[in-house]
Amino acid sequence: MHPSQHWKTYTTLSVLFLFVTTCAAFVSRLWVITAIPIGFLFGFFMQKGDLCGSSAFSEVILMKDGRKAFGLWICIVVSMLGFALLDLLGLVRLSPKPMLWVSYLVGGLLFGSGMVLAGGCVSGCLYKAATGNLNSMAALLAMPFGMAMAEYGPLRELSTRMAAVVTKGPDGGVLSLPAVTGIPYWALAVFLAAGTLASVGLWSRKAAKRKFAPPDEPVLRRVLTRSWKPWQAGLAIGLLASFAYLSSAATGRNYPLGVTHGVLAAYVLITDQDVSHVYQKAPQLQSAATATGQANPANPTPRKKVTWWLVLLVTFYMAGAFVSGKLSGEARLLPKPPEQTLVAIVGGFLVGAGAVFATGCVIGNILSGWALMSLGMVLFGVVTVLSNWAATYIYLMGGSLFSRG
Repeated sequence: MHPSQHWKTYTTLSVLFLFVTTCAAFVSRLWVITAIPIGFLFGFFMQKGDLCGSSAFSEVILMKDGRKAFGLWICIVVSMLGFALLDLLGLVRLSPKPMLWVSYLVGGLLFGSGMVLAGGCVSGCLYKAATGNLNSMAALLAMPFGMAMAEYGPLRELSTRMAAVVTKGPDGGVLSLPAVTGIPYWALAVFLAAGTLASVGLWSRKAAKRKFAPPDEPVLRRVLTRSWKPWQAGLAIGLLASFAYLSSAATGRNYPLGVTHGVLAAYVLITDQDVSHVYQKAPQLQSAATATGQANPANPTPRKKVTWWLVLLVTFYMAGAFVSGKLSGEARLLPKPPEQTLVAIVGGFLVGAGAVFATGCVIGNILSGWALMSLGMVLFGVVTVLSNWAATYIYLMGGSLFSRG
């Protein structure tokens, strides 16, 4: 029997799970638990729309298809509107990342090219691995090693030196679009959303001429068991991003969605025992040293910080992606040729190192970073896309565009 025949069972259990975990967070006031339903829904939405950053960028030149890239943009614009509202209500403090331009240039080059070899960005490999893609599993196993090399290992000094090169805004703060233009964040968010909506309206008029077959099954079943259009998944993730920001801020992290350091933290939990556990705001912790990762007197080496909000987000992201794949019949082991798997391992290492150099990946730096209007994140995004296209030309297209006479 096709897995989608069990859609009611999967749906009922998932809804019950989301309800119980959300209630547990509100009853215990331990807000880190809210990362569980948010991560589950995040993974579910990403798998439904197949919104891997690597394929979204590659398909623009490989297949002349920009629908996934547009889906990512929809996510960014919707997130902007949500963040603007949260900011106006005083519920969060907007925290765009600084202009670490050397880090973003080097990290973007490694990350953008590496994700083509890996067959996905960090978030893409997470949901693809959860649904049985062997290459994504291999890449995902290699990513923490690249991350650890840059965060704790022999590449740490290079990473620190690059991060020391900072360009600040006119007011001495973070270089962001509002800081440069002098226009309030909320006004820029509304302007960009209005422009996007106008573009969608023009496109819709052309698309309206096409004829579509009427649905042959109930709406709920179709939504849960069929793939989504990229813009639909982008809309859902954009709405979820505001709840993620609130959840993250409640634990002291104060940043929206991100997955890179969640993967690294999970690796640290497995490989190291002397770690600093962070799961709520610092004033509520028993020791401020726990929040900062301060070394104890018996061990002069700083303790590695594990942010449990990120660990739970990444863990249940994969659970949500698996359920989404099961509902649509896409969760199955997909073996690959050995040579592809080896390339994916190399790509995973490059993605991991590049993500740490650049302080994030497609989710943290492009979806969240662009939504927060950080100009440093715009630089990272441009470098990532260009290096992705270069690797796509060479690895996926055989350099065909270079050989045309």
